Amino acid sequence: MGQDNGRVDEDPSMRWNGWGDPAKAKDLPLAVRSLLPLLLGRIRKPEPSVELSAVRVAASALTDADLTAFRAAVGLQNVDDSDQARIRHAGGRSTPDLLRRRQAEQDAPDAVIRPADHDEVRACLEVAVARGVAVIPFGGGTSVVGALDPERGRHHAVVSLDLRRLSGLIRFDEISGEAVLAAGTTGPEAEALLAAHGFELGHYPQSFRYATVGGFAAARSSGQNSAGNGRFDTMVTGIRVATPTGDIELGRSPGSAAGPDLVRVFLGSEGIFGVITEVRVRVHPIPRDRVFESWSFPDFASGAEALRRVAQQGDGPTVIRLSDEAETAVSLAQVGRIGKALAKGASVVTVYEGDGIVERRARASAHLVAAGGISAGEGAAEEWLKGRFDGPYLRDSLLDAGVFCETLETATTWSNLQPLRAAVERALKDGFGDAGAKSYVMCHVSHIYPTGASLYFTVLAGVRADPLGVWAPVKARVNNAIIAAGGTISHHHAVGRDHAAWLGEEIGETGIRILAAIKRELDPSGILNPGAVIPLERTR
Repeated sequence: MGQDNGRVDEDPSMRWNGWGDPAKAKDLPLAVRSLLPLLLGRIRKPEPSVELSAVRVAASALTDADLTAFRAAVGLQNVDDSDQARIRHAGGRSTPDLLRRRQAEQDAPDAVIRPADHDEVRACLEVAVARGVAVIPFGGGTSVVGALDPERGRHHAVVSLDLRRLSGLIRFDEISGEAVLAAGTTGPEAEALLAAHGFELGHYPQSFRYATVGGFAAARSSGQNSAGNGRFDTMVTGIRVATPTGDIELGRSPGSAAGPDLVRVFLGSEGIFGVITEVRVRVHPIPRDRVFESWSFPDFASGAEALRRVAQQGDGPTVIRLSDEAETAVSLAQVGRIGKALAKGASVVTVYEGDGIVERRARASAHLVAAGGISAGEGAAEEWLKGRFDGPYLRDSLLDAGVFCETLETATTWSNLQPLRAAVERALKDGFGDAGAKSYVMCHVSHIYPTGASLYFTVLAGVRADPLGVWAPVKARVNNAIIAAGGTISHHHAVGRDHAAWLGEEIGETGIRILAAIKRELDPSGILNPGAVIPLERTR
């Protein structure tokens, strides 16, 4: 089974009320500070954040008998009902999550439970069913869609099931190119364990440093190397899950016609059907070579056309990303190039890894040039790779400076890419405008397919007061616009609670009934992540 490291608190390098390592938190670059008033007008003075020791949470609703039962399942030291542990597990890392972390009074789970292996996970679920306690599976704590909210549903208490003691490489099959990883293994841990064998998973979402393998599976993650390595769900070849009504192990062979593929039922399920404890994944030898190249384009439309051509030719870069004019400008401003930041133009970064780089690069470059691209050398692409996991630190700095900053994403076909982009941008600007706030919207394409691509938006807004109250109707307006314009409600952030009300618009009434039926079969008491993915009223 997994490697048991004993009691594991939330990674001490992860800020309790922000993103990542506190040592990496920094003030906004002077150039960005100078640019913000031009984009958003006068910036409000932010309210100071509350100290962790000053946060107030309600007393735990767990009874002594509840605590005794959970301690019997995982050991005395692995049940923590201290206020600090509860606050650290009170949600994910969306902007609303972080704004709530700045408040003096917060909602939180009633305890944090830390099982060591599959059997202890199953034992915890048995206790939760018997005691009427809701369970929120918790990996790296990086959800940005409300999937970690301490929702009790119809239960008297809720616990956070922290899975990070389930960590390690369980099996490695070099001949088949497969590895079985415990669900609590973080991205860096997985890559280090595989590197010892000369292999890698090669899955690098922006949350890579903290998110876990089980979380990648539960959210159907898509990493920055997806153009070359594919989405995480394409890497999964098998899975082990503990559910309230029994265990399940799936993925007997690399291909099968033995009924519907039940592995896919649990990929993207966000812990509502069961708790993923092991994931079997496709791995590959560590690439020996890496080549960078950045490109400039007259505008987003010509850059998108270039990416379409590259996607449809196949066998292109491992990484290819297109930033629109607005995002390109802010990226340039961050490194002090204000003059160029105010100029128009979009930008593309490409990274090639593995075999056949010369040929792949030549084919892709021909398409990029044909669509109007001009090579800008290696520098910008190299700089992007160095800082590719650090974007959320900028968001924290903006929040600290009084600027609202949030992200959202969707995807659609190539033919619908521009209309969807326009619809989302209009919904964001009109929504904040109705609240009397100026906004600045940026967009990039980070994942491409032969038939379409993702759109990832970042919005800055000069919200004067009550940012949570202002954002809620804007977010609803954007979700409505995405559905109306033919996009998916989520390409890789998942559904959580933030998108649950719109899932039926995407998959239809019959689709919701199918998911609710699976939920009732596997989790008849409804203890698992109440309200996530499927609205609460549809699971009864």
